[in-house]
Amino acid sequence: MLELVAAFICLTSLLTYVNFRFIGLPPTIGVMVTALMFSLLLQGLSFIGYPGLEERVQELIGQIDFGDLLMNWMLSFLLFAGALHVNFNDVRSYRWPIGLLATVGVLIATTVIGSLAYWIFGLFGWHISFLYCLLFGALISPTDPIAVLGVLRTANASKPLKTTIVGESLFNDGTAVVVFTVLLGIVQLGETPSLGATAMLFAHEAIGGVVFGGLIGYLVYRMIKSIEQYQIEVMLTLALVIGGSAMASELHVSAPIAMVVAGLIIGNLGRNKAMNEMTRRYMDGFWELLDDMLNALLFALIGMELLLLPFSWLHLLAASVLALAILLSRLLTVAPAIVLLRRWRTVPRGTIRILTWGGLRGGVSVALALALPLGPERDLILSITYIVVLSSILFQGLTIGKLVKHVTKDAPAPVGTDCAH
Repeated sequence: MLELVAAFICLTSLLTYVNFRFIGLPPTIGVMVTALMFSLLLQGLSFIGYPGLEERVQELIGQIDFGDLLMNWMLSFLLFAGALHVNFNDVRSYRWPIGLLATVGVLIATTVIGSLAYWIFGLFGWHISFLYCLLFGALISPTDPIAVLGVLRTANASKPLKTTIVGESLFNDGTAVVVFTVLLGIVQLGETPSLGATAMLFAHEAIGGVVFGGLIGYLVYRMIKSIEQYQIEVMLTLALVIGGSAMASELHVSAPIAMVVAGLIIGNLGRNKAMNEMTRRYMDGFWELLDDMLNALLFALIGMELLLLPFSWLHLLAASVLALAILLSRLLTVAPAIVLLRRWRTVPRGTIRILTWGGLRGGVSVALALALPLGPERDLILSITYIVVLSSILFQGLTIGKLVKHVTKDAPAPVGTDCAH
């Protein structure tokens, strides 16, 4: 395991350097692109006289349980680090669009994408059960705007827009994981539970995650408040994420949701009432560094996964059609929530377009696809998911900044207000 970790961290560091030195793409997207190019290079070398090289790298990557690594560990770290820097008052101000998109929006997206996938798979001659299509809808519905937030900052996106995107991404990952877990439980049981049992399972995972995250977050906040020693305070937050994730798994509550809630408590109560200036500086530096490193590792993993998956032109064509269907479902999810919100408050111009195009799919979707039971359905869904995630990050991630600038350049907001359109 130590050799595996060493090899992969060295490779990711090299890919990060190559992107920064020679390519210049946004960090996470650039790392994924360079890993993708590295994968294609290995496949090319295998064809021209180095037949064992690709197999050796495949064996190395195959030892990584990507689904377990991301879902049980990396996602908790990433969500906690993201929540640390979110102002709770901002989230509360935009709680309705965030809440609608992260709960009702995920359920609508799961149903719409699942129904369209069932129809599209049938067109290509793949007979996949509707339940597996709903599983695909659940795993592809969470947005992953980690790759796009930096672009939004450089494009001077409005505060309401950034708050909505960040808040939605923090909570819809957890909601989508819960929906996926419920559907996967139905598949593994082989029978459909009652509506009441399904609702109870959903409530246990989601509400249990909120309560558990609140308890451990408040406990660590009180511990931090009782001392003035930044090394120990940073260690306490690290223990909170590692231990909290392990305990959440044992309690069968949502670790992602728990880490978001705990992160909001430490980032707001802890930052304002329990930390001095030195502790804040070290806490921010530690978690920003960890966040950047894990993002680089995550997107390098996504790029390298190409070596392990079977592809055909039929997969590519089907994934392209599904990518359009997913964008349509995103529009159907975003538009009603924003139109409803406009009845009560001012909404920045172009919000629907930006939220639709900015709904990137990422590592969470790939990890959930890897968690499916072994079989032909898993192989198909995993390949399709991978292509959709790649196209989403490359096309939408690299163009969202231009869209934000285009939408906002002709309509500057008056001082102290948002512009409505």
